[in-house]
Amino acid sequence: MRLLLDTHAVLWALAEPEKLSGPARAAIEDARNEVFVSVASGWEIAIKRAHGKLKAPDDLEAGLRAQGFEPLSISFHHAEQAGALPPHHRDPFDRMLIAQAQAEGLILVTRDTRIPLYGIRTMAA
Repeated sequence: MRLLLDTHAVLWALAEPEKLSGPARAAIEDARNEVFVSVASGWEIAIKRAHGKLKAPDDLEAGLRAQGFEPLSISFHHAEQAGALPPHHRDPFDRMLIAQAQAEGLILVTRDTRIPLYGIRTMAA
């Protein structure tokens, strides 16, 4: 499987894996699967940490590497696709993750109930 972690799933996988559903945790920990983390999630975490809205590891990138997660950069195609999405979801970070999952054929691991409205494959975080 090729997975893309929503921002909350990234944080749980790194610091509180018991919060993940059993299937999500098993899929993330299965070395046969590719697990991607969007740079949009890194950006979202940095912004929310700076505003005191969440606690996250200081060196997030090192933590991701240690877990074997792959960074997923944002391309112009991703940006254009995110901008063209219907307005089911207004959060720009989630819209980018949706566009990346669509463009790259990834399963988005999330608990956000609005994301399936876009017809992408999801797995309950």
